Amino acid sequence: MGGWAIAVHGGAGVDPNLPAERQEQAKQLLNRCLNLGISALRSNFSAIDVVELVVRELETDPLFNSGRGSALTAKGTVEMEASIMDGPKRRCGAVSGLTTVKNPISLARLVMDKSPHSYIAFSGAEEFAREEGVELVENDYFVTDENVGMLKLAKEANSILFDYRIPTAGMESCSVGAAAMGSPLQMNGLPISVYAPETVGCVVVDREGRCAAATSTGGLMNKMSGRIGDSPLIGAGTYACELCGVSCTGEGEAIIRGTLARDLAAVMEYKGLELQEAVDFVIKERLDEGQAGLIAVSKKGEVACGFNTNGMFRGCATEDGFMEVAIW
Repeated sequence: MGGWAIAVHGGAGVDPNLPAERQEQAKQLLNRCLNLGISALRSNFSAIDVVELVVRELETDPLFNSGRGSALTAKGTVEMEASIMDGPKRRCGAVSGLTTVKNPISLARLVMDKSPHSYIAFSGAEEFAREEGVELVENDYFVTDENVGMLKLAKEANSILFDYRIPTAGMESCSVGAAAMGSPLQMNGLPISVYAPETVGCVVVDREGRCAAATSTGGLMNKMSGRIGDSPLIGAGTYACELCGVSCTGEGEAIIRGTLARDLAAVMEYKGLELQEAVDFVIKERLDEGQAGLIAVSKKGEVACGFNTNGMFRGCATEDGFMEVAIW
């Protein structure tokens, strides 16, 4: 085995005009979460325990789009979703439509550990949370003033803020409401000077070579109530097996169509690709013009990331002392 490795992400697609102060805040959060995971791995925590621990920390901080600070539905409420997967036996748990569960990733873990199912959603998930005694809060806890303002902009532009991504050069964007918004740079009718966060995730391989992955999100800003993205879908936004662990972020519908996370594991297994080769392959060949990114680890102790957006909030570390936090 190659020792432990860990990676975290806070979303793909970054405003190129993102203020330096906000960039620094994001880097500090990623660094804090990496160090939390590193400390746990040095204490011989299992991979599945570490991914849950790190994503809980990301859900608690309002900077990114998960837990507190989640994107708002068209109704102004929060509907969160998450999934977790333990590689050795491909055990998994997922939840959607959460409105009161403080840490969705931990409820996903309970679905995996304490229920006969893999996926529970909406009122059934909330009922299961009450039965298991997880911490519940009012929906207002998750709502931030910043996201209320962004929802207002989205409604004025009659637009969905699509996974918060910023078009790369040459990408077309919808011009609905562009004149009204008065900005020379538009994404789906919204000025890209407005910053919004993205989905979070963590992947880990521990000293025993066990891989795990976890992903959590509030979804799209101004999404229809009931919309489910890739993050809680095993094989799309999250996947872990004996070979690797993967967490994706970006254009959920494209990730779902490409079963992106599972496809990465498949090309490693069936084509014999190494981890970074597999990451590069699926980003290039499986997104069908969609915009996304991902982080991954292998049982060998390798870590890799890839994205076709202009940036992705990310950080990674390995047992041999390598550590990096980056945006662009």
